[in-house]
Amino acid sequence: MKIVNIHLAKTQLSRLVAGGDVVIAKADKPLVRLVAVATSQGSRPLGSLAGRAVEPEDCWIADPEVEVLLNDGGSSQEHHIASPHRHGRAQRLVKPFVK
Repeated sequence: MKIVNIHLAKTQLSRLVAGGDVVIAKADKPLVRLVAVATSQGSRPLGSLAGRAVEPEDCWIADPEVEVLLNDGGSSQEHHIASPHRHGRAQRLVKPFVK
């Protein structure tokens, strides 16, 4: 492992890093160790989980009870709430959740 002083490390950092691990010292006392980052082992192949994850046939079919709650909030009442956007002039429609 190469040991260099701070001044040399400042002026020749690119060269030092390309050369491998380096110890930077001040007044001959080691301060910092520069170590190369471990490279990844490569990308994972696509489809590596094929056949391991199973979704039920009906998982994408909409649930009517949930649709009612999401679409009209379970209530026909509507409230207008002032939106803070556009200098308070805009209004947005909010439907309350009522069970």
